[in-house]
Amino acid sequence: MTAPAGRHTARLPAVVLASASPQRRALLEAAGIPVNVIPSGADETLNDDVAPERAVVDLARRKAEAVRGRLRAPGWLVAADTAIVIGADRIGKPADRAAARSTLSRLAGTDHAVITGVAVAAPGGAVHTALARTVVTFAALSAAEVEWYLDTGEWRGAAGGYRIQGRAALLITRLRGSWSNVVGLPLATIYRMLAQHGYPFQDPR
Repeated sequence: MTAPAGRHTARLPAVVLASASPQRRALLEAAGIPVNVIPSGADETLNDDVAPERAVVDLARRKAEAVRGRLRAPGWLVAADTAIVIGADRIGKPADRAAARSTLSRLAGTDHAVITGVAVAAPGGAVHTALARTVVTFAALSAAEVEWYLDTGEWRGAAGGYRIQGRAALLITRLRGSWSNVVGLPLATIYRMLAQHGYPFQDPR
């Protein structure tokens, strides 16, 4: 059956995603937001003494500004940076299997935080930022379970060395906060920020 014509079926304006992450793109598209991908290519180096929460927000802003400067016309823009925090340590993507093993061994049987800095800009507007935080509890893992998970390859390119949308979900016993944030993009935060700055969720043109 064909849906009746009307503004409720109109297409929302596309949002530029300043990230090459297929997970972030899939999250936005699953929420009904059309996406154009432009990877930022921004320099992601920071001083070691920068607090993790500030680091992810600063990097999200840096990515957004790098892409905004390359847009041919003003548009909606979303950028993000996600990190795992264990204690005071900011954990990024493991460089190799040994690094992933070390990280998973630290995560096993404990709580850790997943933090994401988000940057959003409306057409012609300033870049606005926010921070999302989710607490994740891993089950205690045997050495054999760690090796089994490493064998899946899901750790590659994943902050903290795991993907909650994959087989790592079998190893997680509790989640406090946004599930999509652990995947890489806190959708409720994105929604609030876009809507606050005029994105027409309820009145697409």
